[in-house]
Amino acid sequence: MRKSDIHRMIRVDQAGEFGATRIYAGQLAVMGNRGPHSAEIAGMAEQEAGHRAKFDALMARRSVRPTALQPFWNVAGFALGAGTALIGPEAAMACTAAVEEEIDRHYSEQLDALAEEGDDPELAGMIEEFREDEREHRDAALAAGAERAPAYPVLSGLIRLGCRAAIRISERI
Repeated sequence: MRKSDIHRMIRVDQAGEFGATRIYAGQLAVMGNRGPHSAEIAGMAEQEAGHRAKFDALMARRSVRPTALQPFWNVAGFALGAGTALIGPEAAMACTAAVEEEIDRHYSEQLDALAEEGDDPELAGMIEEFREDEREHRDAALAAGAERAPAYPVLSGLIRLGCRAAIRISERI
């Protein structure tokens, strides 16, 4: 696998972890620390911050440039988190379930690509570890009532579409 492909993977994964921290920050800004699922969201946010820190360090060690859209993802992530929390606790959980479903798919595709080439065991190990955390977040969100959110299929579909677009854009810009 080419170095540029590896850099693209690292860049988009760091952007995704950054976006996740911003989504949870938006949710917690609306819900506070006493709202339904606040403790669970805070725990997920802490894990995402750890993922981001590891990708930040990897980017620095490997001289990978971040996405130029980081300021946009900062605002967009916070707005998505706050907006879904304003709809209600189940909508906040629907947001988490939708985002994590797309991240699971994305990380699985990356692991398949890395396995084909036998490249970069460090990156593959990080992705595999983080994918398991993302799956736990998705499952927790579903257990907390994500599917009871108003217009869940539409809300989930729109969020998943937005995630797929963000992934493609962040890989390139």
